[in-house]
Amino acid sequence: MSLNRRQFLATSSLAAAASAVNLRNLLASTAQAPQAPPATAFVNLRGTVGYFTGQGGTIGWHVDKTSVVVVDAQFPVTAKICLDGINERSGSRPVDFLVNTHHHGDHTAGNVVFRPVTRKILAQANEPRLQLEAAARAAKNAKPGAPPPAEPVVADTTYEKTWREAVGGEVLALKYYGPAHTGADSVVSFEKAGVVHVGDLVFNRLHPYIDKPAGASIANWIKALEAVAADHEKSTVFVFGHAGQKFQPTGSSADLLFMRDYLTALLEFVRGEIKAGKPKETILKITDPLKGFPDHGPLIERVLSAAYEELVG
Repeated sequence: MSLNRRQFLATSSLAAAASAVNLRNLLASTAQAPQAPPATAFVNLRGTVGYFTGQGGTIGWHVDKTSVVVVDAQFPVTAKICLDGINERSGSRPVDFLVNTHHHGDHTAGNVVFRPVTRKILAQANEPRLQLEAAARAAKNAKPGAPPPAEPVVADTTYEKTWREAVGGEVLALKYYGPAHTGADSVVSFEKAGVVHVGDLVFNRLHPYIDKPAGASIANWIKALEAVAADHEKSTVFVFGHAGQKFQPTGSSADLLFMRDYLTALLEFVRGEIKAGKPKETILKITDPLKGFPDHGPLIERVLSAAYEELVG
């Protein structure tokens, strides 16, 4: 994983509004001084399926002689690098489906790059609304004189609970397990390859972003991870939205259940602090690592606040 990507993960909340602001700042700084190109990598996983890392959420891809599928789009700069690499592999075939696992800007801002060459952009039914709402908040909160944020490119094809279609020599399947990281998280399966992209349902050994305004539920996120693990073979390779510096953006069902255990421990820890009579402002200042999860580093206000909000309302 590249240093640029780790820096982005360390400084961004991954909320779409914040991502839009970060992108504008990045573009502004680029205009002032030459910038080194972001570090990127294409990795083959199984058969026709692999992943791409750059700046933002991990991109998944499938390319064979008759079809192309891309999962998530990062930001425009790395989306262009990714599309160039996909074209090299596909002979510049059109993209049959661009799937957005959820609405956050580090997964969807690059939609604008893929849109001209993509037949359909596919997402869970709640996702376009959440993306438009996030874009409206970003525009409202923009600093005076700042360039307006780009008009969001949203999915034109949606599903409620499940979606499945043959794509070339693969079978693409999507499933919504209910509110988790957001209120519209798609789990994307390449059934023949045995590769599943879970988007930001897994932050591998990294404190997650829990988007409560967009309908996130930690309690249901825990159930969703258990269900995803149960729905797939033990040999399945899972692709994660993000990973800590020492860890990979891929893994097994054991990593899904480790993420489940982290979320469970987070809720139980905050519940215990509330029962001990500690006020919210004291709880949010706790920085000790969560017991049993040293790789995540010190606790941060972002996750503590989300857990407190879910428990107290």
